[in-house]
Order: sequence, then structure tokens, then C-alpha cells
Amino acid sequence: IDFPLFPSATAMHRLYHHEGERASARAVEKMGTIFGTSTMGTVSIEEIGKINKGPKSFQLYIHKDRGLTDNLLERCKKANFTSLCLTVDTVVAGNRERDRRTGFTTPPKLTLGSLLSFALHPVWTINHLTHEKFKLANIIHMTEKGSSIEKSVIDYINEQFDPAMNWKDAEYCVKKWNGPFALKGVMSVEDAKKAIDIGCTAVIISNHGGRQLDGSRAPFDQLAEIVDAVGDKMDVICEGGIQRGTHVLKALSIGAKACSGGRLYLYALAGAGQAGVERALNQYRAEIERDMKLMGCKKISDLNRKNLRFRKK
Repeated sequence: IDFPLFPSATAMHRLYHHEGERASARAVEKMGTIFGTSTMGTVSIEEIGKINKGPKSFQLYIHKDRGLTDNLLERCKKANFTSLCLTVDTVVAGNRERDRRTGFTTPPKLTLGSLLSFALHPVWTINHLTHEKFKLANIIHMTEKGSSIEKSVIDYINEQFDPAMNWKDAEYCVKKWNGPFALKGVMSVEDAKKAIDIGCTAVIISNHGGRQLDGSRAPFDQLAEIVDAVGDKMDVICEGGIQRGTHVLKALSIGAKACSGGRLYLYALAGAGQAGVERALNQYRAEIERDMKLMGCKKISDLNRKNLRFRKK
């Protein structure tokens, strides 16, 4: 990839902008970095494969219906995806209080609060009503839940995802994919080592945007010990909390191979579609390049722990 930052695979881009993953995929290809799309995406694997010719990663959730999992893997191969990412920290939905309060559903539920929001955002509302019907494009052909009926995201996760997912399931996916494979949601040295044992080529240190386990540590807090344990054997990626170019430089100085994040581009997608995502990623790139110059670093390999000072505990 051309620079050490890429957007995390996130669900339901068309809730942010009517072009959804189409806009994100085009923007990310221009930046020369990895585009990730989710099992719960609103544009299909096949269409993403046609839109984006750069490196692509698919974020997989293991459903109770294992036929669905196999179907997704095969379709990603045919669409020339270059890597797979299995999320392991969402076997059940976290207590997402905001989602419960708003009745966040697919498609959006009509409540007094949501109708007021639609009225206050007329451009979004018009685009939503005049473009194709909202659907979870990668799974609608195998399950109606979450696509053709009003179903909260929390309910969908709890009904459809397999809470009994284990290491054997992860190893099955690694072998079936037989290519670059990341385990996402790893937050301990022990799990990172186990990921190597089952054939993973990367771990993504992530707490799922802080929306799963209340009180979980930040990914950056776990980074050094995981890099020290496995960084010479696999790629270690720091996901979440990346709000500035200097955050990327700190993670790379610790030993991360790259950083990723969701909010860092989703707000931009909501604000201006493809142009918004391009602007956000270009701002990060400009910050990274400018700050490396100010640090006297000519290349990524110049970033190391000598650049950092830690507060004494």
C-alpha cells in the first residue's frame, strides 16, 4: 500500500450516503491503500470487485448458518479480494445504549425522533427515498433478517452470529481462504500467538470502536506487548482511536505495520460522499508526511521507539 493507513471495513455505508460503499471504494483506490468491506455491507462483494481494482479485504462474521460463511468466502475469491479479516469480538452485540434508544434498524424505523432527523436533513432523506432500496447486499439472498424487515442491528447480531465460534472455526476459515488472513479484535499476547498457530498472517488490535466491552483498554495500550511477542512473525495493525497523523506515527514507532479506523472516514462519507472520504484520507496523508519531515524521518523504517517518551506509571 502507498501509505500506512487504511479505512476499517464497516457496515452499512448507505446509511451514511446514498452511494455507500461505492463512494468509499473509489476514494480508497485513488489513495492506493486497502479497501475493506463488511459482511453487513450495502453494496455487494461482486460490485465492489468491479469498482475497486486495488487491494481489497473482506470482513467476515461467522453466522450460525455455516453455508452462508462458505458462500461469502467463495464469492470473495471470485471477486479478486486480496485478503480476509475475521472479526472475533462480536459473537454477541455489546450493550449499545444509543442504538437501543434510537431504535436503530435496517431500514431506518419511522419514529418521532427519526422523522424529525429526516426533516432536518432533507438532502439525505431525498437521496435515501429516490435511490435503490436499502439492503444488506451480501447476505440478503441467504437470509431476509435485517434486510426486508425492520430489525435492529443488535437483534440481528444476537440472532444470526454464532456465539459458540471458536479457534477451530477461525482455523477452518484460514485454511479455506488460503491467503493473507487477519484476525480482528485481538487484544492479548496469548490470542496473537494462537493466531500464528492457526495460520493467520496478521492481527488487528481492536476494541471495535469501544462499542463492545465496556471498560476495554484502548488498542494502543496493547500494541507494544503484542508487537514484542509476534511482530517479527506477522503484521500487527492498530485499529481505532486514530484521529491525527501523529497517532499513526506513534503506532508505527511502537512497531505497528499500519493503522486503520472507521470513524475517521465515515463522518466524511456522510458529509460529502466520495469527495469527503478523499479529503479525509488526504488530510491524514499530508499530516503523516509533514510530521515525518518535522521529525527528520525520511522513510517509515526511521520510525522507532526512540521517538517516544512514556509517562512513568
